[in-house]
Amino acid sequence: MSVIFKGIIPPVPTLFDEKEQFDETAMQRLIDHLVATDVNGLFFLGSAGEFAHMSDALRQRVMKFCIEAVGGRKPVLVGIAHPGTQATIDFGHLAQEYGADGVVVVNPWYNPLAEDYLFEHFRYIAEQLTLPIIIYNFPALTGQSIPVSCITQLALACPNIVGVKDTVDTLNHIREVIHAVKPLRPEFAVFSGYDEYLLGTLILGGDGAIPASANFAPQLTCGIYRHWLAKQFAEANALQIRLSWIPALYSLDVPFYNVVKYALTLIGLDLPVYSLKPTGPLSEERKARVREALQNSGVI
Repeated sequence: MSVIFKGIIPPVPTLFDEKEQFDETAMQRLIDHLVATDVNGLFFLGSAGEFAHMSDALRQRVMKFCIEAVGGRKPVLVGIAHPGTQATIDFGHLAQEYGADGVVVVNPWYNPLAEDYLFEHFRYIAEQLTLPIIIYNFPALTGQSIPVSCITQLALACPNIVGVKDTVDTLNHIREVIHAVKPLRPEFAVFSGYDEYLLGTLILGGDGAIPASANFAPQLTCGIYRHWLAKQFAEANALQIRLSWIPALYSLDVPFYNVVKYALTLIGLDLPVYSLKPTGPLSEERKARVREALQNSGVI
């Protein structure tokens, strides 16, 4: 694989105007801001990117625009999630055509799958695509966790499956993945999906995180990663303590799209804070709590 994904990769929100139209000008502004930070890549059309509320045509438009807007300045991951295997592959072919550096694949939702069907879903996608693939395990949204045994088998069977984003509210699953896969395939990247497990993931032998806070507080997550690499463990721990104020934001509004967007405005970016229906605007009370969390963490 030409790109090895590691470090801190924010799942970038998709920006819309008050009429729910994709705001390309604002999106370019956000992308330029993130490219100028220390993040190690950008992830578009993930959970925070609102892909689940988009039409296929809008997803294609957002995908193409964002890849071109980055212009090769940072590695780009694109989410190609879909409940159907063939539809996932179709989005993957578009990602290849548009110039993505890798794709992120979540397991199918609505119907739980037997483990052999889960394996075959990812294996067949890997066979049909040439891009590096990150498995996305998010059982709180898909309704089914990808078993560690399945992740291990995929890592061994599919060279272009290069890592996993493990969005689980415990370090146990992350630890089990690291212990199962790393001895067999050391370069397989294990990312935490939740901010508060970044340092723990690194301590256990993982490779970083794909956290929403890296959009509005990259100095915390990127700082933890930088200090970890430099073996400055006290400094990394101090930043992780500051970061611990952030995760409460993700349950403040469900889904949390506008929380991330509003947080971006609090750090001084001129960006719209609108999302696709059925998501609604933040109340003044919730805005105050976002501001308070950013103040407690020292971000503002």
